[in-house]
Amino acid sequence: MRRVNAQLQSDRRDEILEAAQRCFARAGFHQTSMQEICAEANMSPGNLYRYFAGKEAVIAGIAERDRADAAEQFAAVENAPDFFAALAELARHHLVERPHDEVALCAEIMAESRRNPGIARIYQDVETEVKARLVAMLRKAAERGEVARDLDFESVAVVLMALADGISWRRAVDPDFSAEAALPLVLKMVHCALSARRGGSHEG
Repeated sequence: MRRVNAQLQSDRRDEILEAAQRCFARAGFHQTSMQEICAEANMSPGNLYRYFAGKEAVIAGIAERDRADAAEQFAAVENAPDFFAALAELARHHLVERPHDEVALCAEIMAESRRNPGIARIYQDVETEVKARLVAMLRKAAERGEVARDLDFESVAVVLMALADGISWRRAVDPDFSAEAALPLVLKMVHCALSARRGGSHEG
């Protein structure tokens, strides 16, 4: 019975997070009230507050959920036999296939992190973990001879994150932008810059 109750609570939390994500994407963080999230989730305020104390807690829940999903995806890339093919699949998932609501929410969180210390801490925690996982991926790829060993992996990870942020932001603000069309060129540039067989690379 306890396992069933735990699953029901987990499912209900997920429903709240999905409802909040839709609200934030539509109206923005500041314009969305907890009452609107309650209505979207078809839940009374008293019940919702049993799960989340406020909007920052909801954002933290969304970030934690996405962090867990990203951890699984990064692990798959780390262990994939072809780094660049796995990286392309990861990029397609996050930059092309993600629903617009998720892309819009990421833009909202990035903007809010400049003003709200609580959101900034959540955002930086996620960024730190993503960077660490990218560095680990790059090091393993270098050990396999796919990525040049003379690269500054920390700097490369930051640049890859900046590229991803730029594509996501463009998707959020430019209805004419096609991530589908842009991704092949971005991946080609990344391959040329990182490949162990790029011009001028010396492996020791």
